[in-house]
Amino acid sequence: MTAYERCRVLLRLADLIEQHAEEIAALETWDNGKTLAQSAGTEVPMLARCMRYYAGWADKIHGLVVPADGAHHAQVLHEPVGVAGQIIPWNFPLLMFAWKVGPALACGNTVVLKTAEQTPLSALYVASLLHEAGLPDGVLNVISGFGPTAGAALCSHMGVDKLAFTGSTGTGQIVLELAARSNLKPVTLELGGKSPFIVMDDADVDQAVELAHQAVFFNQGQCCCAGSRTFVHERVYDEFVEKSKARAMKRVVGDPFRNGVEQGPQIDEEQFKKILRYVQSGVDSGATLLAGGDRAGNRGFYIQPTVFADAKDDMKIAREEIFGPVQTILKFSGVEEVIRRANASQYGLAAGVFTRSLDAANTLSRALRVGTVWVNCYDVFDAGIPFGGYKMSGVGREKGVYALRNYLQTKAVVTPIRGAAWL
Repeated sequence: MTAYERCRVLLRLADLIEQHAEEIAALETWDNGKTLAQSAGTEVPMLARCMRYYAGWADKIHGLVVPADGAHHAQVLHEPVGVAGQIIPWNFPLLMFAWKVGPALACGNTVVLKTAEQTPLSALYVASLLHEAGLPDGVLNVISGFGPTAGAALCSHMGVDKLAFTGSTGTGQIVLELAARSNLKPVTLELGGKSPFIVMDDADVDQAVELAHQAVFFNQGQCCCAGSRTFVHERVYDEFVEKSKARAMKRVVGDPFRNGVEQGPQIDEEQFKKILRYVQSGVDSGATLLAGGDRAGNRGFYIQPTVFADAKDDMKIAREEIFGPVQTILKFSGVEEVIRRANASQYGLAAGVFTRSLDAANTLSRALRVGTVWVNCYDVFDAGIPFGGYKMSGVGREKGVYALRNYLQTKAVVTPIRGAAWL
């Protein structure tokens, strides 16, 4: 298939996504528990936008001609890597489908994609639309199954040329090991995080409280880049803490299909119980529980928006990825201190900085060892902005032009030139 035809297929898919937006959004909410407002208002439009973005790249991927030291013509080809194995998580099934399938198809690869066992439906539905858009049989293959069986088989398969995985750091290590033990297939990993959200003393406290609230509670807190370590300057700490408590207590938890609901249920019982264990750990370690701390209601896997203050860096709630609606607030007194403490983590996925000072923003954004720094904003995921982490938050980048590198091989072709007019 020509690059232009691949472009047209992805453009037709984007149109079909918009035509079937209502069904896709409903499936995502049924599968995951996130609010329908989020599925329909944010994630389905981002899915279509990402596909159009990579449709635009499909016929603009080209190589180079390199001037050689002698009578040789040297050209560099960018070829499809081959069969791409992809494993997507349960927290953002649609977006992770787009981030992986879009660039892989634009570059001319075939794909075997495994959905999370908790959330198989939306990816299967969108894959069926891709065939309606004209994708040939066998180019995109979606399998549903469990990690230790279907996932491990995909990672170990000698016929798979490249892997891309989004999920926990522990599982990412297993994926990397299986890839190495089989055929040394290259691996892209987007893993866990414990992202700092830093509020400086010059911040507008009301705005900072709302932004920090959304940074951690978005998607029921089930977000790899959640701003779950909220560092607040001592001069505004007390005011920030009180207003954060009030905001969390106003957060509406309930049926994700109902208008006005901000937070649906957690993904499943296992995650529900894990989050509550972390909450108990925070209480036991001496952090001040300001809001929440228990299940919401008596049915389903709903958890009250939870806020801890007076946390210390060595507490589990300040070190480990909770993946739930739990905000941990820590106090700091200076820029050098907060840089040191924010970087003292095995993770390095993202960070937020809230300040009126350009100098502070520049200093922090360059000093923080993370893949994304959001200044006076958070969770901005445009299709062209690369996303990925430092340290144990992953390997490589997704989205933007950088994602194309994951799905291309570089080949040099050198031929002699005789009687050339110029070299």
